[in-house]
Amino acid sequence: MKKLMFFAVCAIAAVSCKNEQPQIDALLAHQKDSLNQIISQKDNELNDLMTTFNEIEEGFHEIDEAQNRVAIAKQGEGTSSKARIRENIQFIKQSMQQNKELIAKLKQQLRESSFNSDALKRTIENLTTLLEEKEGQLAKLREELDARDIHIMELDENVATLNTNVENLTNESKQKTDVINAQDKALHTAWFVYGTKDELKSQNIIEKGEALRSNFNKDYFTKIDIRVDKEIKFYSKKAEILTAHPSSSYELQRDANKQYVLRITDPDLFWSTSKYLVVMVK
Repeated sequence: MKKLMFFAVCAIAAVSCKNEQPQIDALLAHQKDSLNQIISQKDNELNDLMTTFNEIEEGFHEIDEAQNRVAIAKQGEGTSSKARIRENIQFIKQSMQQNKELIAKLKQQLRESSFNSDALKRTIENLTTLLEEKEGQLAKLREELDARDIHIMELDENVATLNTNVENLTNESKQKTDVINAQDKALHTAWFVYGTKDELKSQNIIEKGEALRSNFNKDYFTKIDIRVDKEIKFYSKKAEILTAHPSSSYELQRDANKQYVLRITDPDLFWSTSKYLVVMVK
């Protein structure tokens, strides 16, 4: 009897383990996926940090090379040496500004990352210190060059003046373009109106059977672009054009509902006599 009970317990335990195994496997797989996501996130963050760091390092390398070129040019004489010095000083100034922005970006990336590395923080502090040292060196160099009558300020002013001139030219060009576009739009703008005799008379559009004799209500007209709008529907089975337009430039036809439609075949000719079209319908 005891042996029978022992075998029964063992059988139940085996079945229980067999039923729990899929749950254990699923849990392990989920934990593995979570771990892989964490590792992938950290890899991406580290790659972003290293990319920015490499850009900063390359910027300092280019600044060092430009400083060496200035040192060599200082030993020369003449206009060409001064021009090379000015160009390199301007390059150093721009590169340091770019590095300043990259260092700020690196600080932001570190704050937003999952890293909490004192070593990285010290590296950023060292980069900031190095940039400040370079700015001090640039200020000292400019003082030295000013003393030698190589005025870098003149370059800055010339660049600023050039930028202002370019901006003024751009604005002037835009204004001219706007004027041309406005003129072109006005050239290709026309107005039309259709209505019953009483409606047109109430707006002073027709007077004593003639159209546009006195101060008529221009707001009653619809504005169109003659290059685009070449068909006008009047929604009436009777329509009479009251303004003068060359008969060869249009066709007044009926649609499937026997209502009149104006089809302008030669817009330039049609609107050459008047930019206003008045049609009386019933």
